[in-house]
Amino acid sequence: MARNAEKAMTALARFRQAQLEEGKIKERRPFLASECNELPKAEKWRRQIIGEISKKVAQIQNAGLGEFRIRDLNDEINKLLREKGHWEVRIKELGGPDYARVGPKMLDHEGKEVPGNRGYKYFGAAKDLPGVRELFEKEPLPPPRKTRAELMKAIDAEYYGYRDEDDGVLEPLEQEHEKEVIAEAVEKWKLEREARLARGDKEEEEEEENIYAVNDDESDEENGKEKEGEEGQQKFIAHVPVPSQQEIEEALVRRKKMELLQNRIKQIGGTGKRKDFLEEI
Repeated sequence: MARNAEKAMTALARFRQAQLEEGKIKERRPFLASECNELPKAEKWRRQIIGEISKKVAQIQNAGLGEFRIRDLNDEINKLLREKGHWEVRIKELGGPDYARVGPKMLDHEGKEVPGNRGYKYFGAAKDLPGVRELFEKEPLPPPRKTRAELMKAIDAEYYGYRDEDDGVLEPLEQEHEKEVIAEAVEKWKLEREARLARGDKEEEEEEENIYAVNDDESDEENGKEKEGEEGQQKFIAHVPVPSQQEIEEALVRRKKMELLQNRIKQIGGTGKRKDFLEEI
């Protein structure tokens, strides 16, 4: 029994095919949309392009085609989408409907654009290709900034260092360091003192001057009063006037008299009575 391919090559089969194609001339789509000057043909080519796009979009959904085939299909779909846009512009120029505004967007919505790369879209399995998936991943939102009130909630005395010594660690370290610093200062002073004595300076073993002592000739020009202590104790000068006990008692008596006088004047009513009372005083 002959195969189908052999049957198709027989003379009868070729004749029958020629009869069917007689009078039918395959018309090729123009390369440029501007070459078409008839509105029905322009709409025909637009529908043809939409059909090709639909087929390729259905094919690209299969992730088993391989990376290179998927990339080629995605490029072909984008090329056909641009060509469809050219034909829609041409249809509008020929007086047809504005498909860019009123036409369906189903094919366009199936694709996804990369942010910052407008015009090129990825369809179906092309969205999951290596290097493409990362382009669609959204960056995580930055953490919200805390307000001043929220920041102040965590601030207490410990923030300003008032509790640094409560842990019992810092204070012993500070005491140890203080002893070392004092020992170094004393050692330095001794070395300097020995060096001065070696140079033959004046006697350095005399007691240091007492900065708190007061000379006998110093006196207060305003008050001139001194507090004298027991024998052998140091004398101090009072630079502020200090009243005696008798002066304090006299001031209290005068103050009491003035209070009684004010109360008496308030009790006496009328201007004339007050005047007579003041004359009596």
